[in-house]
Amino acid sequence: MKVKSMKLQRLALCSLFVFGLSLTPHVAWAQTSQPHAAQAPDYRLLFQTSRPWTPRTNINADTVMVYGIDDTTAARIRSWRDHGYHVTVMTGVAWGRYAPYLRGDFDGKEHWNETQQEKNGTLILHTGREVPYIAPTLSYGRYLAKGVEAALDAGAEAIYLEEPEFWARAGWSDSFKLEWQAFYHEPWQAPDSSPDAQYRASKLKYYLYRRALAQVFDSVKEYGALHRRVIPCYVATHSLINYAQWQIVSPESSLLAVGADGYIAQVWTGTSRAVNVYKGVRKERTFETAFLEYGALQNIARSSGKRIWYLNDPIEDNPNHSWVDYRSNWESTLTASLLQPGVYRYELLPWPERIFGPKSLHASADPTASNPNPEKTLIPKGYETELQTVFHALGQMQQPSSATHWELAGTQHIGILVSDTLMFQRAAPQPSDADLGQFYGLALPLLMRGMPVEPVQIESAYGKSTQGFLNPYKVLLLTYDGQKPPSPQFHTALAAWVRAGGALIVLDDDKDPYNHAKDWWNSGGNAFDTPRDHLFQTLGLKPDATGLHAVGKGFVLYEPQSPAVLTHSASGAEVVLDLLHNAAKAIHLPLKGTNTLILRRGPYVIAAGLDEEPGNTPQSAVHPVSVTGDLINLFDPDLKESSQVAVEPGTRALLLDVNFFKSSMPRILAASAKITDEHATSHSLAFQAEGIDQTQAVVRILAAKAARQVTVGGKPLDSGQYQHSGRTLLLHFQNTAAPQQIEVLF
Repeated sequence: MKVKSMKLQRLALCSLFVFGLSLTPHVAWAQTSQPHAAQAPDYRLLFQTSRPWTPRTNINADTVMVYGIDDTTAARIRSWRDHGYHVTVMTGVAWGRYAPYLRGDFDGKEHWNETQQEKNGTLILHTGREVPYIAPTLSYGRYLAKGVEAALDAGAEAIYLEEPEFWARAGWSDSFKLEWQAFYHEPWQAPDSSPDAQYRASKLKYYLYRRALAQVFDSVKEYGALHRRVIPCYVATHSLINYAQWQIVSPESSLLAVGADGYIAQVWTGTSRAVNVYKGVRKERTFETAFLEYGALQNIARSSGKRIWYLNDPIEDNPNHSWVDYRSNWESTLTASLLQPGVYRYELLPWPERIFGPKSLHASADPTASNPNPEKTLIPKGYETELQTVFHALGQMQQPSSATHWELAGTQHIGILVSDTLMFQRAAPQPSDADLGQFYGLALPLLMRGMPVEPVQIESAYGKSTQGFLNPYKVLLLTYDGQKPPSPQFHTALAAWVRAGGALIVLDDDKDPYNHAKDWWNSGGNAFDTPRDHLFQTLGLKPDATGLHAVGKGFVLYEPQSPAVLTHSASGAEVVLDLLHNAAKAIHLPLKGTNTLILRRGPYVIAAGLDEEPGNTPQSAVHPVSVTGDLINLFDPDLKESSQVAVEPGTRALLLDVNFFKSSMPRILAASAKITDEHATSHSLAFQAEGIDQTQAVVRILAAKAARQVTVGGKPLDSGQYQHSGRTLLLHFQNTAAPQQIEVLF
């Protein structure tokens, strides 16, 4: 009975959230699942694959996520476990090879009517009729739970559920219409019939995937209790920013409240190259977009202390780019992820078989080639080496806070308030700004000046388990253009933060048609024209209180303009910066701008040069800027060493500073291989190395003396394959998928 009551409680929480009632975020399940999460193995480095182990996909990670649930899952799990990996299972939530369910093999009923459907009858498919996007019902949740149970029987140590996604343009399937009637207790309304109908359709989509995932989480916890196993459940999801821009509805921040033990932040070139508008210019800004995307998901995880991994992808799903393009964009997203110092777990890549395997991607080597059909090549050898070097470094990113600091950055402790409702206004009849200007119009002017601004999750700002969530911030920017507050409790928490000394900047012209969607601010005894009116009443301000106003120890600055409109103006960024200047001045916060971001994480130095001028912010630092030290370039296949690296516009750098290490005892500094069993004396260094078969191993070693002899697998290495300079020794040899014993004598 206890388990059943917990299920009912969690399903009730799903309903409470989508109706905008008083839901305490991250409480109900956090209290019961945290002991499970605390006892779970700490998998630092992950990757996902649908294939068995091969020598060419022997990735430098401790854990593999075997993808998909079918009759081959058990064999694939054995394949990876036999080669020393921890094995977990990942499967899709919105789509997958679930034809047995659709055909009726699962429960004797066909379920084709659960395919997400557009107004004109078009079915929304992922990769064909038998792999559609699903509008989830209770029976679908049971089917997923049963499939996950089979994966656990096969030995999966953890479960990762991927991409709970409901397209904003969907909402016409028969199953969705039935769910509408059951949820709202009234006949279905076409989502494009009014802003209110679209908003309510999005709430329902949000609820349906919360419910489906809660069913799976419940099933896994029951299984774990029965078998005396700790089995954590994680969700792999795009960022709120990307889902909103791509017009997808997903439960996002609320999943921690119904059983998730953490997230994989699925940010990569494919999401981050989505164009946005800044100063009227619409273009790709991969680094800046990735920085904000990673920040959005890190912000959710911070509210609960749950685990989060950052995904990086050396290529992307689009096969029509060059290797030069893939490499430069990967370096941009990777650099952006490393500039989030609170995260040190990573998914190294998805689908290694499409990068290194026998069916790996063939891409153009030259992105400028005039030939319309340029010659396609396998991954360049240098890129293979660089990737493995970075994989090794990512395993070392958990550094003490005393050794982690910004060496150069603009003013910190500034946030942009965002809600999951950013996804609720993205389709007909009156969708919000196509390029998500309501968010980028506030965030980019600050980030382009080197201020490491953070998206701040509104849903995490209230509730007993997240008290003090807003305390780290000095300035917050808010608009209800394109999003709405899910609960009046947020306004209570925000007003308390202002009265304690915070500065709140509100940009909103009150013209958003979704202000009139039926929700808590205009129903249940409330009759506010806009949710901003309720906020201002909570703050003790009149609705038309433009300009700067003292509220307790803090200040509110209201400007009646739309951030989305400002993005299309060449001077729009200056409007936002002027408001920031006035708000910061009111609370005596010095502003600093720069067009370079440099973060030190122990021996690692991460640097990015921004493309924009720092503007008129005081104390602006401008290019040229250089990083100095005894620096090893981890983006260089030969691990080039230098005393200075210039950071210019567009620079992306991951460096290791040898000067961090004070001891002269030999040790591995950087390697394009997995290093184990390292043992050193003042006269020798021994270790084992393994990697992706038939790739180049490059190892740089801290060594005060030149090497007398180097052996690999007991055989002497040719003296031309190792060089000593300064404080380091550089080795070159061939990687193998089995560990090789390396010995260096000095």
